[in-house]
Amino acid sequence: MKSQTVTLFALVIAAVGLAHDHHHEDQIPLNYVKYPYQAVYPGDDEVTADSIFSGITTFAKLPWVQCLGKDRDTAFDIAFVGAPFDTGTSYRPGARFGPAGIRAGSRRLTLYGGYNVPLEVNPFLSGLKIVDCGDIPVTPYDNKYAIQQIEGGHKELLHRPTFSPLGKDALTGKPLVPISVDGKNHPRVVTLGGDHTIVLPLLRSIHSAYGPISVIHFDSHLDTWKPSVFGGAPSDQAAINHGTYFYWASQEGLIKNGSSIHGAIRTTLSGPADYANDDASGFQRIEAREIDTIGTDGIISKIRETVGDRPVYLSIDIDSIDPAFAPATGTPETGGWSTRELRTILRGLDGLFIVSADIVEVAPAYDTNAELTTMAAADVLFEVISVMAKTPLGKVAN
Repeated sequence: MKSQTVTLFALVIAAVGLAHDHHHEDQIPLNYVKYPYQAVYPGDDEVTADSIFSGITTFAKLPWVQCLGKDRDTAFDIAFVGAPFDTGTSYRPGARFGPAGIRAGSRRLTLYGGYNVPLEVNPFLSGLKIVDCGDIPVTPYDNKYAIQQIEGGHKELLHRPTFSPLGKDALTGKPLVPISVDGKNHPRVVTLGGDHTIVLPLLRSIHSAYGPISVIHFDSHLDTWKPSVFGGAPSDQAAINHGTYFYWASQEGLIKNGSSIHGAIRTTLSGPADYANDDASGFQRIEAREIDTIGTDGIISKIRETVGDRPVYLSIDIDSIDPAFAPATGTPETGGWSTRELRTILRGLDGLFIVSADIVEVAPAYDTNAELTTMAAADVLFEVISVMAKTPLGKVAN
C-alpha cells in the first residue's frame, strides 16, 4: 500500500512538471493577471492556433487594464475603450452592445499570430503597449450627461503619458517632436461605439490636444445635417444626434475645414441643400459608387490628397460596408463597399498621422449567428492599429 502511494505521488509530480514544460499558461483563464501589461502573442515560427476562446473577452485578447479605475496611472501607447451609447440613433437602436460584440468578434483575430501580411507588421509585437481599458460608464437616461461622460473618459485617456517615447526619425536619425498643438506625445485611443453621436464628445477631447483636426469619415451618411432638417430639433438636446454631430463639431471649430473627407457616401437626401451644408461643414466627399470608376487606388489617392501630412482623426461607421457583409447596424444602406474593399482602403492610409480612431453603429442584435458584422468591425480595427503601429505621432523639427 505504501509503495502504491509513493508511485501515485510520483505520477502527480511528473504530471505537474509536464504541464509546466508544455508552456500553455496562456490557456489559463484570467492570464492577464500574470501579464498585466503585455499580451502573450506568438511571434514568427512560434506555436499558433491555441485556445484563444478561453479567458475574459477583451479586444484581441489584449490585457484588461482598468484605466478609469484602479489603474488610472498606467501608461500605454494605444488603448481600446468602449462607449456603449445608442440613445442618439434615428432608426435601429442596439449599438450600446457594440463594444461587447466587437470584442467577441475579435476573439479569433490573433488565432495565427497577428502578423499583417500586406502591411508587413504585427501591431501586437511592434514594441507598443496596447491595452483594453474596458468601457466608459455611460448613462442610458440622460443624453447630455452621457456625452459629458464620454468626453471626460476619452480626455482622461488621451492626456495620459505614453508608455513609449517617440524616438528618432528612421531616415535622418534626428529626434521626433510631437505633432500635437500642446507639444506633448499623446497615446492613441480607439473607441468602440456606440452610435455615431459619440464622435462629438470624442472630437471635443481630440481638440484639447490637437486643435482643429482633419477627419477621415467612412459612412453611408453625411452626418452633417442641420438639426432643423434631421429630426427637427424639438429640444436643444434632441438636436445632437447621430446625424448632426459633425454639424455641431464644425460649428464649434473642432474640424479643420477643407482637409476632411467622407468616404462611402450613398444615402438619400432632403435635397441638394444637404450637400451645400456639407460643404459649409468643411468636408469633401467620395461617393460609394466611385469605386466602380476610380477603384480603391483612386479613392486612396483622393483621401491622401485631401488630408496631406496633417494630424487626422479616423471615424468608421460600420454601415460604410454593404449590409450583405455587415447587416448589424443602426441605419443600413445597400450599395456599399465590401469588407475587403474597406480593408484595402484603410491599408492605403499607411503613413498618415492617425491620432485616434473609432468604429461605431455596430448593433449585434441584428447580426447573423456567424457574427459577420462584429468580425468585420474587429478586422477593420486590426488594419487601423497596424497603420498606427508603423507611424509614430512625431515629425523632425524644422
